[in-house]
Amino acid sequence: MEITYYGHSCLAVKVGTHRLLFDPFISGNPLASGIDVNTIEADFILISHAHGDHLKDAMDIGKRCHARLITNNEMNGWYEEKGWKNGMGLNHGGKAKTAFGTVRYVNAIHSSEFPDGRYGGNPGGFVVETEEGNFYFAGDTALTMDMKLIPMYCKLKFAMLPIGGYFTMDYHDAVIASDFIECNKIIGMHYDSFPPIKIDHAAAKKVFVAKGKELMLLSIEECIELE
Repeated sequence: MEITYYGHSCLAVKVGTHRLLFDPFISGNPLASGIDVNTIEADFILISHAHGDHLKDAMDIGKRCHARLITNNEMNGWYEEKGWKNGMGLNHGGKAKTAFGTVRYVNAIHSSEFPDGRYGGNPGGFVVETEEGNFYFAGDTALTMDMKLIPMYCKLKFAMLPIGGYFTMDYHDAVIASDFIECNKIIGMHYDSFPPIKIDHAAAKKVFVAKGKELMLLSIEECIELE
């Protein structure tokens, strides 16, 4: 399974021949200014909630690549009105079969509003089950006891958790979250993009190491392979 980090909470996961892109926010992120968005390919685009720093490039990439959208029901309807009609609008607890496996929309504690002020539905995260392994993309969230449900569904290979604090949980809470989801391999996201969420990388990694866990802080455009 190949994972590429595009900054903030935007990650691509390649499962077999299928390219999954999460929360595409690239062109508005100063840390990702060296990336040409037009070179990014996706077969599926998964959006956790309606804030601009999670969807800015979604429709442009989606229409160019003829990608299928996976998000919540309200967001899917908003995009349908704008002409992106290849979507799947889930709601919390909903699970759907796809070409790459199954995807479940799970709870997140946050807010959700489109840049135009329209309500974006309740925010969420995704639990993805594939033949190559299972993983969790938390989206923007506080620490929540609902995370304890995830290992009841499946065993995770890795998880992508927000660690920047201020708008989401910080890395101290993310360690607790990793216990709740019973996963020791964590990819950090939603950090460093803006001043309120800048973190001390060494301190964050130290907190995870102390608990016998691994926190991966990928560089922009860094690609890793997880066996």
